[in-house]
Amino acid sequence: MQLHHNKHHAAYVNNLNITEEKYREALTKGDVTTQIALQSALKFNGGGHINHSIFWTNLSPNGGGEPKGELLEAIKRDFGSFEKFKEKLTAISVGVQGSGWGWLGFNKDQGRLQIVACSNQDPLQGTTGLIPLLGIDVWEHAYYLQYKNVRLDYLKAIWNVINWENVTERYTACKK
Repeated sequence: MQLHHNKHHAAYVNNLNITEEKYREALTKGDVTTQIALQSALKFNGGGHINHSIFWTNLSPNGGGEPKGELLEAIKRDFGSFEKFKEKLTAISVGVQGSGWGWLGFNKDQGRLQIVACSNQDPLQGTTGLIPLLGIDVWEHAYYLQYKNVRLDYLKAIWNVINWENVTERYTACKK
């Protein structure tokens, strides 16, 4: 994960900073064509930064187990059981074609939890409106050193480091 953080996440941040500078210049000049041309780089690198920033807080060497309290009750309500939730998020994540993310999000309008996948570095809230609670990076850069190209083994293992305190804090905050 250090390589993942120090190389991959850092590249999204650096490229976002460069793109934002170009965007500011285009705004100053009133260059709408360049502003439009920069949108995909903003989405990709901005999404990479947003997604990874959530991902790091969702992990802990002391993680694993199950959430407690209100989050666990919401998981049971919306997915039937914690095991069914894990199975569904794992299945959605393993099924991402190419690169992307598996997400547990909160639908504020419905007051319910939802599981979705996003392609590439598409940020959950910016592309679906769901508030991100738990993100699982399924780009090969997240697991290739330890798990080679066996995404399912990585997904089985990631449940051992999920920081449920962080996910619960996110859940509590988005309900306000």
